Amino acid sequence: MKPLFSRRVLWALLILIALVGVSACQRQPQPEWRLTDVSGHLPDLDFRLTDDNGKAVTGADFKGKVTLMYFGYTHCPDVCPLTLTQLHVVLDRLGPPADKVRILFVSVDPKRDTPEIMHAYVNAFDKRAVGLVGSDADVEALAKRYRSAFTREPDRGNGAYDVSHSSAIYFFDAEGKARLLATPSASQDDMVHDLHLLTSLGAQP
Repeated sequence: MKPLFSRRVLWALLILIALVGVSACQRQPQPEWRLTDVSGHLPDLDFRLTDDNGKAVTGADFKGKVTLMYFGYTHCPDVCPLTLTQLHVVLDRLGPPADKVRILFVSVDPKRDTPEIMHAYVNAFDKRAVGLVGSDADVEALAKRYRSAFTREPDRGNGAYDVSHSSAIYFFDAEGKARLLATPSASQDDMVHDLHLLTSLGAQP
C-alpha cells in the first residue's frame, strides 16, 4: 500500500505544479504606465457628435484605434494649439504605430466652431486629428461624463470671447476603454512610452 500511496502523492504534486504553471502563463503582466492610470475609474468612449467632414459619428466608429480625446476650441489663444502641436510631435515620434491612433478634438464652442472650421483647424496640426462638434447639450453631457468642465467668459464685443476649459488629455485603448490621463505639460517621452504600450495591447476582451 505504501508504494501506491507514494505514487498518488507524486501524481497529485505533478498535477498541482502543472496547474500553477498554466495559471502563471495566463496572467498578463500589468503595463508599467508613466501617465496617470484611470482604468476602471472613467467610462468607456461613448458619444454622438458630428465630425469635421459633417458626418454623424459615435464612439463606436473609432473602435480598433487608440484615441486621445481633448476638449478645446479653435479660438483658443494658447493651450489648445500648444497641446495639438505636442500631440503631433508625439505621434511623429511614435512612428508606424501612430497609424493606430486618432486625436479627437471636441469643441467646447459650438457657436463658432462649425465642421468646416474644425476641419481646417485640426488638419493644420495633424492629419490623424478629428474635429468633433455638437449641440451645447451634447458637448456638456460628454464633458460631464469625463469629469471635464468649461465656461464661456463674457463677450468682449463683436462676438469675441474666451472659453475656460479643462486641459486633460484622455487616452482610450482600441476597445474604447479609458486607460490613461495626461496634462498638456506631460513629457513627450512619457506619452510616447505609454502609446507604444497601448498600441501593442491590441483589442481587449
